[in-house]
Amino acid sequence: MSEKLDKIINWMSDFKTKNNVNGVVLGLSGGKDSTVVAMLAKKVFGGNVVAVSMPNGEQSDIADVQAIIKTLKLNATTVNIKNTFDQLIYDTHMNISDKAKTNIAPRIRMTVLYGIAQSLGYLVIGTGNKSEAMIGWTTKFGDSACDFNPIGHLTCREVISIGLELADEFGLDRSYIVKKPADGLTSKTDEDNFGFTYDELDNYLIYGIEGPNIEKIKNMITRAAHKRRMPLKVEEYII
Repeated sequence: MSEKLDKIINWMSDFKTKNNVNGVVLGLSGGKDSTVVAMLAKKVFGGNVVAVSMPNGEQSDIADVQAIIKTLKLNATTVNIKNTFDQLIYDTHMNISDKAKTNIAPRIRMTVLYGIAQSLGYLVIGTGNKSEAMIGWTTKFGDSACDFNPIGHLTCREVISIGLELADEFGLDRSYIVKKPADGLTSKTDEDNFGFTYDELDNYLIYGIEGPNIEKIKNMITRAAHKRRMPLKVEEYII
């Protein structure tokens, strides 16, 4: 993984130079993915990194976010999106389903990130990994929206491996890298919601190993295909 980490750093440095990138803005949730991206960004962009914490009301692990910001010495700001979220739901005057509501918050956060980035002349750096993208555990035009993503090709397992190496370098508590990803809405972890583990998913994505929940995994990958491509154009439907 050290070799892969070096390649990512070199690619980001090259991207920065070729595209005259002045700095980056990212959403910092306290989870492993955004923490790893924050460390990568810090290595390449130094002091020109802005981490934005965007709780929707209260956030149970907000102390983790604050500790990460302090350890990495990040420029940071907090934007609580609750009022915007609640007002948007109210003004819609329709019965928005609970499932739809889970996707509204990430789209509000995307708007916040791009508002800050454009104001600073920075780019938005993505924080989603391949494992999540393959099964659609991401919001279209929400947390999946970014200008570039240094970990988008990495599985959950690979992100953790790189994250542990970076955490040691920065003196960051390793617990932030290995803690179980959760949906932030209920007491459920991502794996509780999936009905299978990231290990089983990554074994299939990396090695093609089919575990006991392979049909569920394949079905989720198929149904999430639209999230992994650009919007289709009319001519693409015409034979």
